[in-house]
Amino acid sequence: MSHSVTIKSISLAAAETLASEALAHAHKNGWKVVVAIADQAGSPVVFRRMDGVSSLTGEIALDKAYTAAIMRRTTMALAERMTSTAAMTMGMANRPRLMAWQGGLPILENGTVIGGIGISGAAGHEDAECGEVALASLGLTSA
Repeated sequence: MSHSVTIKSISLAAAETLASEALAHAHKNGWKVVVAIADQAGSPVVFRRMDGVSSLTGEIALDKAYTAAIMRRTTMALAERMTSTAAMTMGMANRPRLMAWQGGLPILENGTVIGGIGISGAAGHEDAECGEVALASLGLTSA
């Protein structure tokens, strides 16, 4: 009888590739962003900030990656859920590190969440676009 579980998590190599792909997409579009990749538990694996982007933007990217990983949904989906009732809004707003701004995506491999990617610095839909492009480059998804 086993008393343990196997946990799948994003590899460093995959996280570095995702960050590079997201940054390349942002650069191509003239957006200045920060990219954070977290493991399945929300712990940072890779953090990359373009020149000229504020440290606060970096903290937001880290929180987006954390939120997407631990909540197992996009930060946009969390925002929609949070606003469904006043109790949900108050309860979730009081949880540290949860970020409900667009740009955080869970990283799924064959239906299993292996991490989260958070991008911040551009408009919300542009942040999310960088993440989706990065995920597609490795055949990963956010849903």
